[in-house]
Amino acid sequence: MSLTKSKFRENCLKKIQNVSKKRDNKIYRDYLLNKKLSDLLASHQFKSILFYYPLQNEADIRKTLQKMRKKKRVFLPFMQGKSFKMVPFRLPLKKKRFAIFEAGNTLRNINKIDIVVVPVVGVDGAMQRVGFGKGMYDRFFEKLQKKPYTIFVQSEYCMTKKNICDAYDVVGDVLITPKKIIKNRTAWKKRN
Repeated sequence: MSLTKSKFRENCLKKIQNVSKKRDNKIYRDYLLNKKLSDLLASHQFKSILFYYPLQNEADIRKTLQKMRKKKRVFLPFMQGKSFKMVPFRLPLKKKRFAIFEAGNTLRNINKIDIVVVPVVGVDGAMQRVGFGKGMYDRFFEKLQKKPYTIFVQSEYCMTKKNICDAYDVVGDVLITPKKIIKNRTAWKKRN
């Protein structure tokens, strides 16, 4: 039986949920991930960054988000229909659909960003994102004027060597897990 995107997603979600049940382990894993993410961001020159505000089973990147907020223009997703737009990160955050915390809406239409930090459930052999199945990041990336440097983060390594994603799925430049950093050599060659 060949591996499908939905079956791979299901396997990755089980893996992530098992790790999330072990509270002490999750805290340490999030610490390691934040350290790697902060170090990677420190090695890049950029002005603006789009983070996500983590759900319970996602990698908790709040420490890096707070650190970058002091130095850079930080944005969060704001849900709009089947996609989202970027809004400046400002407190207080409000709990919305899918238990996602959001900053308040803005009238500004921001469609240019330097770096995007994206949560992933899994990654395929072409370094394409397998998310939760809503397609919000795919629609968001489609609207951007210029492709930003894209950092995938996951709390538990879940990657297949097979190409199982669709052509429209987001491609990452780098994948960060608590134990690994994997660079997308193909994307790097296209940029340079």
